[in-house]
Amino acid sequence: MAKTFFIIVLFATLFVCSAQAGPTVLALQSVDVAPYEQAIQGFEHIYGAEVKRLFISDLKEKDLLKTVRESRPDLVLAVGRDALLSARRITTIPVVYCMVLHPRSFLSGEKNISGVSMNLPPEQQLSELLKVLPAARNVGLLYNPDHSSVFVQGVRSAAGRMNVNLMATAVRRSGDVPSLLNTMKGKAGVFWMLPDITVVTPETIESILLFSLENNIPILTFSEKYLELGAMLAIGIDPFDVGAQAGEMAQKIFSGGITKENRHVDARKALLSVNLGIARKLGIAIDQKVIRGIKVVR
Repeated sequence: MAKTFFIIVLFATLFVCSAQAGPTVLALQSVDVAPYEQAIQGFEHIYGAEVKRLFISDLKEKDLLKTVRESRPDLVLAVGRDALLSARRITTIPVVYCMVLHPRSFLSGEKNISGVSMNLPPEQQLSELLKVLPAARNVGLLYNPDHSSVFVQGVRSAAGRMNVNLMATAVRRSGDVPSLLNTMKGKAGVFWMLPDITVVTPETIESILLFSLENNIPILTFSEKYLELGAMLAIGIDPFDVGAQAGEMAQKIFSGGITKENRHVDARKALLSVNLGIARKLGIAIDQKVIRGIKVVR
């Protein structure tokens, strides 16, 4: 009798532990860098459990689909562009991506793929810009339609609603960036440097910074690292919060709450920073009340 009771308790305990464990998640990671690690930590914080890690570089000649089958996860978290490109081959279980720029430019309607892009909503970014520079009503930018067309369409719409004159010029070759920048002289009050691999290269950065200083045109960029080089304002994302959003999306998938409308979303938390030294050099005064609410780089 005691033996039977012990067996019943053992099976009940195993059943409860199994139920509490919840669906398993495999994180497919492009590279081992701090922002990606922070995103995974954000995911785990919301999801409530650690995830198994797999790096693209570790696969080498191994077949991704075979590796996923052997791991038997209930969901794959693709962190970074390369991870998402690889994860597109997975069709039998849900895939949630994060830390990817312009994902919808290369996704093609895969029904099992959802996620959070690295893009902040255009209207949110313009609002942050106008908070620091209220008079910045003429904004210029360059973009490659193959990479950034969806985002720029959103910028056009937001600019129209916010009474901002947008000068968006398409560029197909990085070598054309300097000459196209010159077409904005006397027209643009701010140059918005998008995270577009055609526009931003080691060679073009020098031209963009020189254009800014020679024409007293501040640069709005996407990463704080460019403030150290000469940009004035950066609007970036919070990787931990992007991961948390992906965790919330995973919860919705497992609870049946995911819909077509909320399968692909932008980052929601903006991190604003300003280089006051560059602002002074450009002759731009920023309201002290605004400065108190953002990160300052001198």
